[in-house]
Amino acid sequence: MALLLTALGFACGSQGSVTTSTSDTPTEAYKRLYTAVKSKDTNAIKAEMSKQSVAFVESAASMQKKKVEEVYSNGLTGTTFSDTMPEIRDERVKGTMGAVEVYNSREKKWEDLPFVLEDGKWKLGIGDDFKGTFQSPGKGRDKKEKEAANALANNPIIENPAANTNAMGMPSNSQPNTSNPKANSK
Repeated sequence: MALLLTALGFACGSQGSVTTSTSDTPTEAYKRLYTAVKSKDTNAIKAEMSKQSVAFVESAASMQKKKVEEVYSNGLTGTTFSDTMPEIRDERVKGTMGAVEVYNSREKKWEDLPFVLEDGKWKLGIGDDFKGTFQSPGKGRDKKEKEAANALANNPIIENPAANTNAMGMPSNSQPNTSNPKANSK
């Protein structure tokens, strides 16, 4: 019985130091990344990156002929240039994919940063996004607000305008039907 109570005591006492998927969040992961960048600790920055992001950094360093430490220096996001912890909002999680919006004060815009749950810990997933393995947990607040503003202004976003149409919306290679006058009067 004493052994069971001792084991239970150790288990309860060590719970706070273990990071698990239920106690960690993409927001907390961003805060750790920001702190690591500000302390200029390359190993701590790397620890906040997914495996795909680490591979991405190594590839980018090689291609740019830079030291790996230089590529890690800002944590792969412009949001870390802020002197103080930037505003973080709109955390979204779906399975092992997550995202948060972080304010980029230099560019005066929101960045939607991808995170992946890896080894029980949320990590920045820039490399996963670049590779195409990241699946967004949903639209961010910034994108939703822009879409709503466009809808209110009656300016829908046209993703792929038809390249081969004239001003009347007809294919540019088609001619009006002159053999049937009723067809052109509509």
